[in-house]
Amino acid sequence: MAAERGAGMSAPPALPRRVPLVNLANVLTVVRLVLIPVFVIVLSISEMTHDGWRVAAALTFGLASITDFVDGYIARTWNMVTVFGKVADPIADKALTGTALILLSGYGAIPWWVTIVILVRELGITALRFWVMRHGVLPSSRGGKLKTVLQLLAIGWYIWPAWPWLAGWAPWIMGAAVVVTVVTGVDYVVTAVRMRREAASRGGVGS
Repeated sequence: MAAERGAGMSAPPALPRRVPLVNLANVLTVVRLVLIPVFVIVLSISEMTHDGWRVAAALTFGLASITDFVDGYIARTWNMVTVFGKVADPIADKALTGTALILLSGYGAIPWWVTIVILVRELGITALRFWVMRHGVLPSSRGGKLKTVLQLLAIGWYIWPAWPWLAGWAPWIMGAAVVVTVVTGVDYVVTAVRMRREAASRGGVGS
């Protein structure tokens, strides 16, 4: 009888896997944040005039940029996605690109209006993520990832001391980055507003 009762009992529901906060993906995100002041120091020493230091700054920026792609890949592949990672990763990304843009504009390499447009969009989307956080995480879209690639490529192109004919491509790449930045920014706003409205229709906290 006991065996029959045991056979008829359903198995207890599996508990969700707890992802530790300290994992490889999050460590790489923190490494990117640590590399930002290193990049600032090296690029400031170069003053965009010393080729050797510009190469060092470009390599530092490139290393920090690589962690942006690697940490996300590791988090998704090895199931290391955490709320900290979803929030800290885009913040680290924006801190890296924003710092580089401000420095490059300060040295006259990039027009200030470009830096302002990109920073306003990035800061605005970061605020949106916190605005909808209670209703869910605003994920990065494919367009957002393309935006990141174009921004990083353009910034690296400006920093690296290339031949004049090759350096002439930098404004075009940055122009494409600005267009994608604005378009994806509008898309994120629409998505965030929809998330808030859906939460309100389900009886959640309205806007």
